[in-house]
Amino acid sequence: MQGQAGFWDIDYRYGRLSAAGDPLEKLNAVVPWEVFGKPLAKALKRSDGVKGGRPPFDPVLMFKIMVLPALYHLGDDQTEFLINDRLSFMRFLGLRLEDRVPDATTIWLFREHLTRARTVETVFARFDKPLGKSGTLAMGGQIVDATLVAAPKQRNSDSEKADIKAGKVASAWKDTPAKLAQKDRDVRWMVKYSKARRGEDGAKQIDIAGPVCGYKTHIGIDRRPGLIRRWKATDAARYDGAELPEILDKENGANTASGVWADTAYRSKMNEARLARNGFVSHIYIKKPKGRWVVERIFAWIGRNRRMAKNFERLIEAATAYIPIAMIQLLIRHLARP
Repeated sequence: MQGQAGFWDIDYRYGRLSAAGDPLEKLNAVVPWEVFGKPLAKALKRSDGVKGGRPPFDPVLMFKIMVLPALYHLGDDQTEFLINDRLSFMRFLGLRLEDRVPDATTIWLFREHLTRARTVETVFARFDKPLGKSGTLAMGGQIVDATLVAAPKQRNSDSEKADIKAGKVASAWKDTPAKLAQKDRDVRWMVKYSKARRGEDGAKQIDIAGPVCGYKTHIGIDRRPGLIRRWKATDAARYDGAELPEILDKENGANTASGVWADTAYRSKMNEARLARNGFVSHIYIKKPKGRWVVERIFAWIGRNRRMAKNFERLIEAATAYIPIAMIQLLIRHLARP
């Protein structure tokens, strides 16, 4: 009959995990988690506890819990179970066997609060230092692109549509806050063109055009290692080329190469002059170059980290916040590589 497990038994198990190459231990060694405490506390805006109630979990602990689903492809319920079950998860989070573990609802609420906060960019910027220490450099130039995010269609009258385009609140909504809360005043319509495949006999078919309601996600990434450096969310009707100055990383030394790749939506005399003036080499192309899959992978990652396929946020700020949150998880996966 085995006796009760003691301190040294757990320490022995931790040693075995370290010898096996625990990626979470490496992540703790590379990322200075304490630097995220101040921006997270500012984003969450929690009470001082004067009114009583159960004290909230440490924001850095909750932020580290968000890492686990990104590394191991877990849902919130699975994350809660495995934190209670795995010693490696407990050591990564700094929890003891007797410590209280956040449940799935708490994990979900923390992600929601962080999404709606406007300091996510500050949290994202704190990863620059650990990335540099790990030897990750922005190389190969930059790729700029945009993608559509569909939103639920709205049934508005002609007068309400006119008020929305003018930046006003429709008179019929002013006295009904519940109805106003359900109206997305940032979303816009656009016509999306799709290339038709050739017929079985090789004949060229007519291209397809259809209306789309939603937003656009604009990103600027490094060609290597393929990480987002700049991002912006706009309504779907916004012209891609007009957003180039916002998503181009213009800092000195931000990338080891000066090339900028983009599709023909960004081609204009103004953009070509802007690139030349800032010391960039334009590769705004007609045909897609090799390596385009890098930016498509980023869009797929952002889509994978959304809660739903459509954008059910009623604020464009929430659509913007999901980009760095998805990218934080990708950065963590990159840092945890053996």
